[in-house]
Formats: sequence, structure tokens, C-alpha cells
Amino acid sequence: MGARVARAGWSWGSWGRRAASTLREPPPDAVDVAELLRDASTAEQGAPEAVARRPPARCSVLLFPGQGCQAVGMGGGLLRFPRVRQLYEAAHRVLGYNLLELCLHGPQEDLDRTVHCQPAVFVASLAAVEKLHHLQPAVIENCVAAAGFSVGEFAALVFAGAMEFSEGLYAVKVRAEAMQEASEAVPSGMLSVLGQRQSNFSFACMEAREHCKSLGIENPVCQVSNYLFPDCRVISGHLEALQFLRKNSAKYYFRRTKMLPVSGGFHTCLMEPAVEPLVKILGMIDIKKPLVSVHANVSGHKYMHPGHIRKLLGQQVVSPVKWEQTMHAIYERKKGTEFPSTFELGPGRQLGSILKNCNRQAWKSYNHVDVMQSSTDPDHSELGWNGPQV
Repeated sequence: MGARVARAGWSWGSWGRRAASTLREPPPDAVDVAELLRDASTAEQGAPEAVARRPPARCSVLLFPGQGCQAVGMGGGLLRFPRVRQLYEAAHRVLGYNLLELCLHGPQEDLDRTVHCQPAVFVASLAAVEKLHHLQPAVIENCVAAAGFSVGEFAALVFAGAMEFSEGLYAVKVRAEAMQEASEAVPSGMLSVLGQRQSNFSFACMEAREHCKSLGIENPVCQVSNYLFPDCRVISGHLEALQFLRKNSAKYYFRRTKMLPVSGGFHTCLMEPAVEPLVKILGMIDIKKPLVSVHANVSGHKYMHPGHIRKLLGQQVVSPVKWEQTMHAIYERKKGTEFPSTFELGPGRQLGSILKNCNRQAWKSYNHVDVMQSSTDPDHSELGWNGPQV
């Protein structure tokens, strides 16, 4: 089933029909904007066999970034496109604060807070879909797969029609608040590590945990939390463990280490307190089967049904992001077969850099949809073409 159907399935309906919750809900009349992102024309139920016959070079894959790529000014290049301002107005009502103002003017330290940057990246990424649809509608219509990194997975699911925008954003809000609270309970963080073939990440993490125990830290956490590309990982855990790894990087054959601008040890058991609030809100959301393939961070495989989505989104908070495995699953094909065009929607080009290191041939058809530009000239150069146009 094509992405034209998925796009028409985007719904921004009211929360008024939901059961009462102990979690604070947005006003029931605040997000009744179901028509905002519907196609101007009636969706066409394309035959599955027609999709199967479409040449790979005509197909597209959409990638949605995660926390850490946020920057003041994001969203500024999208406001002249249809319905983007309404999208931010709806977000204002769901979140209870002016997200657009924060994104455009900062300050950066406020935007970097988990509670703010997760909704900010989510909304900017879906606003970028509006830009892409305006400038290159065939890309949306020919989408065959989508994936999102961490919080970006929610944007991918909303795009694919599995969630309404308002409910997806509210789930992100609950997730971000819970993760912010969990991160403040324990001094923790995330360390990006570029290793070598000799690098043994598991052994390094084990020794870092032993170091923490020698300091009197009970049940120390230090583990791989993101699989990015060969020999590149993100390690999350107690700050003392990460400092130990940086100090002893030569011992473990780490070529480069860098602390990430996040507030906690995400995608580890340190985020366990955030699971229950998220699972609770996911149970209240009307989740549907995605209309295009969406790949899960937890496994790298496609989501199969709504129950699968609820289960894995809850697990995702405390599980490693298997992005390298996801890239292999999406782009694996017989030798000589063409690759689809890939579009990264949202701030930054990190997912494009990872794709380049995972699959250079697929990267040759990578494009970035810029959310920072403020040019008034709506030509295709704004899409940041890296390879051939579709």
C-alpha cells in the first residue's frame, strides 16, 4: 500500500473521546485539526502488485532523526509551506507552551533539555514532510519504508498512519518528561565511540562497571545503547563509567570519544522509571497497522500490528537502538539492484552520515530536507540533494 494512502491516513483528532487519565491531558478541543495534512486529492488505493512492480529507483525511504540534532532556528525554513504554522499551533495546545518560539529563538540550553528537544525534533521532522510534499510530492507517494532514530520512531509511525499527530505528540511529551525525570535521578550520560576492529566494547563496558564498583557505586550501568555503523557505538551509563572509558580509550583501541549533548543514560535500565508512564499512554492511543513499512529500533525489523508497536515502543526506552541493523534490513538487496532514494527529514544530517558508513551505494541517493533555511525561493535546491533526484 503506497504512502499516498498513508499520508491520507494522518489524523490529528481530538483527545476528547479518550478515557480519563491521571496524566494531564490537553484540552479536548485543542487538536481537532484532522484536515491539516490530508492530500488535496482523494487517496487512491493502489493495488499492491502495482507497488511491487515499481522500479527500486523510483521508490523512496524516509528517515527521521532523534534527540541531539536540535538547534536554535529549526523550523524557520518551513513556515512558508502549507499547514506548517497550523501544525505548530496544534503542538502549542498539546504541549502547553510555545514550541515554535523556543525552536526559533532558544535559548539553546532550554531547547537541549530532554523535555523540550524530543517534541521539538518530532514536530520539526513532520513539518519537514510538509515541505517535501510541497516540493517533491512523488517522493511521499512512492515511499516504501520509514524509520526513526529513538524519538524519531514516533514521527515515522505518525507519517505511516499508525498514530494521529496529536496523540503521537502527546506520547512524546509524556516520554520526554519521564525520561527527563529519570535522567535527573542519577548522574549519567551518553558517549559516542569510534572504535577499530580490535575494539571490544563489551569488555570495555565491563571494566568501566568494575571501576564504578570500586568507587562504591551500587549496580553501575555501562552498556552499548546505540549501534550506529561498523566500529561505531554509543555507550550509556553512569558518568563515572563514561569518564573511565574516555581516560582509558587507548587501552580499548578507541579512535575517538565524544560526550553527547543529552541529559541522561538513555536506552539503558536507568530509564526504567520512564517505561510505565509511556506504556500507560500508549494503551490509551488508537494505534493502527502502519500503511508503509516502519522498522523498529528494538529489533530492526518491521512492525507487524498495533500490539507489536505498543510493546516495542515501551521496550525501546530501555533497549539499545539497533540502527545499523535497521539500515541493513532496509537496504539489503541483490547485487546490481538499484537503491531507493533516501530522505532525512529534520534537523541535522547525522542519519545520512551513518548511512554512508553502513552502505555507501545507498548513500549516493541520500537527500536532506533542510528545516533551517529561510529562503523564499521554493526550488528543489532546498532539499539538500546529495544524489540524483527521483
